[in-house]
Amino acid sequence: MTWSGGEMKKVFIIYNQDRPLAQELYKKSIEYFKTRKIEIVDRVSKADFGVVIGGDGTLLRSFRSFIFKRNLYVIAINAGSLGFVTEIKKENMIEEYENFLNGKFKYEKRHILEVEIEGQIYYALNEVVLSKAGITSKLLRVNLKTNGEYMCTYKGDGVIVATPTGSTAYSMSAGGPILKSDMRATVITPIAPHNLSTRPIVIGGDERIEMRIEDEKRLGQVIIDGQTNKRITSAENIGIEYSKFTLKLVIPKSRNYYSVLREKLKWGDNLC
Repeated sequence: MTWSGGEMKKVFIIYNQDRPLAQELYKKSIEYFKTRKIEIVDRVSKADFGVVIGGDGTLLRSFRSFIFKRNLYVIAINAGSLGFVTEIKKENMIEEYENFLNGKFKYEKRHILEVEIEGQIYYALNEVVLSKAGITSKLLRVNLKTNGEYMCTYKGDGVIVATPTGSTAYSMSAGGPILKSDMRATVITPIAPHNLSTRPIVIGGDERIEMRIEDEKRLGQVIIDGQTNKRITSAENIGIEYSKFTLKLVIPKSRNYYSVLREKLKWGDNLC
C-alpha cells in the first residue's frame, strides 16, 4: 500500500483505560500524532484511520466502531498479554505509525460474521457460540443447515462457528483447525460432542449457516466474541453468514503469519 501521506489527517483512538500500559501508550500516541499534525477526533465518522491500544479483548469490544466506515484502516497496538490479533508490539509502535503515515505498510481484511437472531443483527470478529445454558444442563442437540440444506445434528455441549481470525481462539481450544487469517472460510467446531465420529468441518465463506436447538424444552445461550450473551430457545433460529463489512487491520511490515503462530501459540514446539 502506498500514498503520499497527506490523506491521513484525523485519527480516532480507543484504548483500554484499565491497563496502565495502555494508558502510557495512549499518551505517547497523542504526543506523536501532535508532532505529525494529526488531529485526534472524538467520533470515528470524522476519522481517516483508527488506533486500538489494548489486548485482543479490547479489539473484540471495539471493532464494530470501525467496520461501517469504508476504507478505514485500524492500527492495533498490543498492551495486553497474548496480543495475537493486536500484533504490533509496544516497542515498534512509533515505527509502525511512521510506516503507515508514509504509506509503507501492510494490512489484512479480516472477515466478519453477520449473525441474525429473530431480526436482530450482531457482528462477530472471532466466533459465534451456541451452547448449553449452564454447566449442569443436559446435552444440547443442535440442528445445522448450510444454504438451506440439512448438514447434521450435533449432540454435546454446543457448537462454535468461527472466522479464520477466531480459529486460533475458542475453536482451537475445542479441537478445531487453524485457518490462515486471510482465508475466506468458516470453521464449525462441536463442543464436547457425545460421539467419537463428530469432528470439526471447514466450509466456504459464501455458505449461510442456520442453527437451532432441536429439543423444545432445552434452553441454550448464544455468545458472540465472548461479549454478547443471549438466552435462546428452540423457537429461535440463528442465521450466520459473511458480512459485507470487513476490518482492515494494519499488520507489522515484517510480519509472517507462521512466525506469529510459533511465537504466540508455541506452534510446533516440543511438548517436553
